[in-house]
Amino acid sequence: MSRLTYVEALVAGIRDEMRRDPDVFFMGQDVGPMGGAMGGAMGLYQEFGPRRVRDTPISESAMVGAAVGAALVGKRPIVEISFGEFLPTCMNQIVLQAANLHYMTAGVASVPLVLRTRIGDGPYRGHPQCYEAWFAHVPGLRVVMPSTPQDAKGMMVAAIRDPNPVLFFEHMFLYHAVRDDVPEGDYTTPLDRAFVRREGRDVTVAATGWMVHRALSVAEGLAGEGIEVEVVDLAALAPLDRATLTESVKKTARLVVAHEAWKVGGFGAEVASEVAETCFYDLDAPIVRVGAPQAPVPVSKPLRDLFLPNEGDVLAAVRRVLAA
Repeated sequence: MSRLTYVEALVAGIRDEMRRDPDVFFMGQDVGPMGGAMGGAMGLYQEFGPRRVRDTPISESAMVGAAVGAALVGKRPIVEISFGEFLPTCMNQIVLQAANLHYMTAGVASVPLVLRTRIGDGPYRGHPQCYEAWFAHVPGLRVVMPSTPQDAKGMMVAAIRDPNPVLFFEHMFLYHAVRDDVPEGDYTTPLDRAFVRREGRDVTVAATGWMVHRALSVAEGLAGEGIEVEVVDLAALAPLDRATLTESVKKTARLVVAHEAWKVGGFGAEVASEVAETCFYDLDAPIVRVGAPQAPVPVSKPLRDLFLPNEGDVLAAVRRVLAA
């Protein structure tokens, strides 16, 4: 085991796969000597050089288009889109090309492409948009959002090896704020699993990214009152692990869904719908969603702190479902 931060674990996963498979290469803006935004590619250029760690022009559509072409001829590209709010600039390449080519060619072609990007609020207060719900809607894409360093490495390795395009969301507040024991050997974390981070009997909180850690903090506080909260880390958004989710809800009979993205049309709506369709008669209270208001994310720190969901919002939601 090594004690790694979230970003160190991500880089370790990429490095291990680049050492193992010469067809894996990495490209993005400032991923070379600079080491990537927020240190997300630190040390890779120095080990693998400019042929396999490629600095690109500022054109996300060109980057992803080139990666799709490389994947079609047997390479395994990893493309870094520095921040998730730039994803709309390459929607055609992601949605119409990468996600569809396997189906459009009747399975003849595959696109083993990893597209990694940073989302959410972070210590630098920049580029906070969360667009994961857009892409979980697209068939043909795997969409993941690990919340721990161990899963960050394991999911990155699994994503690189997967024959399908994988969209890999990395929450910026996790980068340097979370440290964990990470196995040094070769391992993978499934790309289609949710994880129960804390067992409980009274209410399930299903969360993504940084909100998993906020939910765990709330659960620890409520344990002192004799309230046991089960925290489910959704981790894999597409495909969604419906079995783990519904098993938890059937046990607790109550559900809170928490994410940092906008509440309206957010991924939590899909989670709530799935539970309502399959576990309606197991519920003892209406489902409550926690998310951001339907407005652009404020620039100033005081307004942003009021705008983004936090532990207080999760706590209020849990008390609401328990009181119903």
